[in-house]
Amino acid sequence: MQKAYIIKNGKITQDEKLSAADCDILLFVDPTASEQKYLTDELNIDEHTLASALDPEEMPRLEAEPDHTALILNRPRNYSGKDQLVFKVASMGMFLYKDQLVIVMMEDIPLFIGKRFNNITSIHDAFLKVIYNSIAHYLEHLRVINMITEEIEDKMTESVDNKYLLNLFSLEKSLVYYVSAITANGFVFEKLRNSAVRVGLDENSREVLEDIIVENIQSQKQAEIYSNILANLMDARASIVNNNLNQLMKRLNAITIWIMVPTFIVSAFSMNVAIPMQRHPNAFWMVMGFAFLSVWLTIIYWKHRRW
Repeated sequence: MQKAYIIKNGKITQDEKLSAADCDILLFVDPTASEQKYLTDELNIDEHTLASALDPEEMPRLEAEPDHTALILNRPRNYSGKDQLVFKVASMGMFLYKDQLVIVMMEDIPLFIGKRFNNITSIHDAFLKVIYNSIAHYLEHLRVINMITEEIEDKMTESVDNKYLLNLFSLEKSLVYYVSAITANGFVFEKLRNSAVRVGLDENSREVLEDIIVENIQSQKQAEIYSNILANLMDARASIVNNNLNQLMKRLNAITIWIMVPTFIVSAFSMNVAIPMQRHPNAFWMVMGFAFLSVWLTIIYWKHRRW
C-alpha cells in the first residue's frame, strides 16, 4: 500500500492526488511486488536493503548510497492481545533523498501523530521526528511492561498457578529483545551523528539528533533496569508460587486429618460386634463427644508443636 504526504504549513498531510514524484514523503506499507519493483528500479533502492526493511530480524544499520541515505531502524511493534504478553520488534526502512523521504514498513501504523509533528519544516525534520517517535514508543511500552509486571506480582502472592510465572517469562523475553534493539539503534544514531554533514542535517537538525541520542540512552538504561530486576527476582517469584502450593497442601492435610481422626472413632463404635456402651441410652452422644474430643486434642497438639 502506497501513501503520499506533503509538508504544508508546518504539518504533514496526506494527499491522494499527488504523484509519487511530487510528494515530500512517500510511505509504503507491506509493498506489493509492483511497488517493490518501483522502489528498486525507479528509486534505486538496493534489493537487500529493501528486504531488510521488511525483515523483523534485521539489525539496524546506516548506509550511504550515491543518491540517498538508507537507514534500517528497529521499532516496537503494535501490541496485540494475541501476543500473550510478548512485546515484539519490527524493522523500518527510511530512505532520505535530497528532496524526498521514502519510508518502508510492514505494519500500517500512524506515523505522523503527536505534538512533535506540529512544526515540521523539512523532510530532514520529518526524518528525525519519526525516529524520535519510535523511541517514545519504546518508552511507552516499557511503562506498560512495568505496570503489567507489578499487577502480576500482586496476583502471585496468593496464586499457586504457573500461569503468572509464564507471563513473567514472556515479559522478560520481551525486555531482552527491547534492550538488544535499543542498543543497536544507538550505534546507528552515533553513526548518523558522525555523518550529519553528508546526510544534509543543519544545525537545528543536529540538535534534535543529540536529543534523540540522549533519549535513546535513557530508554536503553530503563529497559536494562527492568530486565535485570525481572531476571534477578524470577527465582524469588517462583519460590512464592511453590510456597503458596505448600501452604495449600498443608491446609488440605490438616483438613484430612481432622476428618480421619473422628471417623476412626465413629467407625470403631460402628462395628457389628459387641462393643462397650452399645446398650447405653446416651451411647450416640458419648461417641460424638469422643470424636469432638479427638479433634480438639489434635488441634492442641499441632499448636504445641507449632505446625
